[in-house]
Amino acid sequence: MPSPSRPPLHHPTLDGLRLLAFVGDDYEDLELWYPKLRLEEAGAHVTIAGLSQGHTYHGKHGYPCTADAAIADMEAADFHGVVLPGGWMPDRLRREAKVLELVRDIAARGKLVAAICHGGWIAASAGVYRGVRVTGSPGVRDDLVNAGAIWEDAAAVVDRHFVSSRRPADLPAFMAAVLAVLPATGTW
Repeated sequence: MPSPSRPPLHHPTLDGLRLLAFVGDDYEDLELWYPKLRLEEAGAHVTIAGLSQGHTYHGKHGYPCTADAAIADMEAADFHGVVLPGGWMPDRLRREAKVLELVRDIAARGKLVAAICHGGWIAASAGVYRGVRVTGSPGVRDDLVNAGAIWEDAAAVVDRHFVSSRRPADLPAFMAAVLAVLPATGTW
């Protein structure tokens, strides 16, 4: 007997949208790959940028990811939003001026800034969280609050074009929020 068919996932069509995601060694594997694949499933194009184009980075759990592009070559105007995965990678990348510039410019344009777990470190260092309701890994709570964010302990928090989440187990709520926010962040 054939298995019952599952209804298609409901999500807006994101055809033509371009999203940026950062990668570096010790990224949280699921927090990069789950959003990338869900966004592509919805029709968006995701560019994975690292410090070196073509370099293969390894996640905390060993999963490899080869950067499509170099961060230095990215321009905020080319994207409808940015995804900031966690792991230990954000602590390294938040020291890069170009990373902070990209996040500031994307936020200033009212485009999606989506951070999960330790990814909020980048947004905090970019100075875009002042007065924004957010969540993240409990380990970065003080950093987010000290950056002026309003902390909430929730699976996903949406404040305008900012989406945040705590940990890999929250990825379904995180991506539901991201997919809901993207159509509201502009026209394409």
